[in-house]
Amino acid sequence: MADHLTPTIAEPETTGRYLVLLREDAVETAVQALSESVSLNLCSSEIAQSHNAVILNQLGVAVVEAAPEQLATMRISAEGNSAILAIEPEQIVYALPQLNLSADYLIGYRDAINHLVEKLLPTQQTALLQAIDEAESTWGLQATKVLNSCASGKGIKVAVLDTGFDLTHPDFIGRTVTSKSFISGEEVQDGNGHGTHCIGTACGSRRPTRLPRYGVAYNAEIYAGKVLSNQGSGSDSGILQGIEWAIASGCEIISMSLGSRTQVGSTYSQVYETVAQRALSRGTLIVAAAGNDSRRDTGIPSPVSRPANCPSILAVGALDSDSNIAYFSNRGINPDGGQVDIAGPGVNVYSSWPMPTQYQTISGTSMATPHVAGIAALHAEESGLRGQELWNLLVKTARRLALASEDVGAGIVQAP
Repeated sequence: MADHLTPTIAEPETTGRYLVLLREDAVETAVQALSESVSLNLCSSEIAQSHNAVILNQLGVAVVEAAPEQLATMRISAEGNSAILAIEPEQIVYALPQLNLSADYLIGYRDAINHLVEKLLPTQQTALLQAIDEAESTWGLQATKVLNSCASGKGIKVAVLDTGFDLTHPDFIGRTVTSKSFISGEEVQDGNGHGTHCIGTACGSRRPTRLPRYGVAYNAEIYAGKVLSNQGSGSDSGILQGIEWAIASGCEIISMSLGSRTQVGSTYSQVYETVAQRALSRGTLIVAAAGNDSRRDTGIPSPVSRPANCPSILAVGALDSDSNIAYFSNRGINPDGGQVDIAGPGVNVYSSWPMPTQYQTISGTSMATPHVAGIAALHAEESGLRGQELWNLLVKTARRLALASEDVGAGIVQAP
């Protein structure tokens, strides 16, 4: 069987630009230092741009083009008690692969896992094998107890940073949708499908035009940020601009089903980690997909993707409907960051898709992530908690599983 992956990445790809982390209490000083290093000519605005730089004042991050001699000057500026804290290459980021798994493959993989579970934990086998009827609602909503929840996400703003959104989809008529594209030359309208699918899971309608119900926070306010192109790729610059926009808009939750592959032994991005810390301090929780690089059928798990591998970003692994870890779901391997924090439904997930297709069933940690984001909105509405406290509540209320925490963290996310 050939998996349909878009695209396959052996090594991280860079743009030739650099991410520059600025000290939060000295952004203006840092911008001045950068201006002297790389000849920036910037106006003062929330997101200031020139021909060779983007300055994100709220996040305290700059994305700049620099020649080798300019980069050397910047690195010297970052030494000691500087307003410049770190410099990293800007990477290309992708919508995490959409996996269309055949029924034969899934049955074989399920049977192998269930046989192992039966030998190790026979008393739990019956519960794992219960058949799920999706006539009225998807298995993901059932497994996460969304259907039993009185919360709807009302009053909560959820940003989904992805390939955009089908603004014409009939299931979202009358909903509050705020959108913005950070991809040059492309409108928010989703020409890929990945973003529409993720928004559908996180915030889809309680009463779609055709059953089953697939959306979690059906009353949440939707913020659709197009940070990935219609081909499913983007750069750190667009993602960071999307994060800044979401925080400035007052979004309590940011969902990012995107990333780039990491290697065993690699560490997390200091830029993304600091951005996530700053977001948490302002009451915004960033939820991101752990990645789909593993091939557990051959015994080869891969480490959590960037930027989900940051300690201050809630990393989501994927489960199938039998509560088994998905064969593609990445694992918490690297000791310096990179753990999986929680898991969600991520195999054969049905959700919205751009018209005229309207609905699609696909798999990936990309699909697990908006389950967690939508349920975070339910908890935020009911509890009033934000940022780190909301994170703690999600982990505390997750249902524990008979699986390694390196794979599923605290367990499968549960609605209030």
